[in-house]
Amino acid sequence: MVINQSYLFLIFTLNGILIGFLFDFFRILRKIFKTANYITYIEDILFWILTGISIIFFLYKFSDGNLRVFIFIGLIFGFILYMLTLSKIIINIFVHIINFIIKILEKIFLIVKVPIKNIYNFLKKLILNEIYEFITREKNNIIKRFKKNKKICKKS
Repeated sequence: MVINQSYLFLIFTLNGILIGFLFDFFRILRKIFKTANYITYIEDILFWILTGISIIFFLYKFSDGNLRVFIFIGLIFGFILYMLTLSKIIINIFVHIINFIIKILEKIFLIVKVPIKNIYNFLKKLILNEIYEFITREKNNIIKRFKKNKKICKKS
């Protein structure tokens, strides 16, 4: 019985660490991407939904749905342990990784932007020239028809 309770305490301590990691995931998102308040509220609700699902899953998977005080102590202990030991490290690592990825994507965008802009400008000039030539040609045709009709009207 004591071994089973120790096992459950360890499992729920790990669940508390998982919840701490999930908490930091949302903190990292907030550090990287500045969001509006309503997005923050949605993220908070999503965090609590995921936390609840995690706790319920662990309860039914490992303790057959039985609630014990040591389970909550394990959750709290795991969360606090994570926050005091790994949280800052995890946040710094992921912020650096995400910033590195963003910098790479920005460089790729700059590299791709120049040819795309040149192609766009070329097509724009080409299309505008075609439109200008079409309008000029049609204008000349209309003027010719008008002059032709004017001559016909004078003869009559």
